[in-house]
Amino acid sequence: MQRYRISTELSEMDIDVIHGFVSESYWAKGIPKSVLKKALMNSLCFGVFTDDNAQIGFGRLITDRATYAYLADVFILDEYRGLGLSKALMTNIVSHPDLQGLRRMVLATRDAHGLYAKFGFEPVPNPETLMQVWQPEVYSVSNL
Repeated sequence: MQRYRISTELSEMDIDVIHGFVSESYWAKGIPKSVLKKALMNSLCFGVFTDDNAQIGFGRLITDRATYAYLADVFILDEYRGLGLSKALMTNIVSHPDLQGLRRMVLATRDAHGLYAKFGFEPVPNPETLMQVWQPEVYSVSNL
């Protein structure tokens, strides 16, 4: 029976697997590998691995580890979905010692509201207080 583990060791993260998924995602399509690598180096990363150390999932927190965190780039590879790994990953993330006592943890999702709701995430009750600089084409060839 296949066994899985979750690690926060940056040295274990497989940038090729992570980039392969994230660069095709709706939220970061076309992100250059160098930009993603820099993002990982400045985040608290969580990798999901098989017992033979193949990376099959990922998530990262952009955080000061004291007051705020933004959850990003969460995925489980298609062939490993339905095994409870996204729930295991989220359990590991929300229980991580460096993420306890935060005032706010946020994320953006188009299609995984049900998963995140199980871990206490809910719609922002006052979205009018949030602002952003939105550059959805920042990774397009013409902008690089």
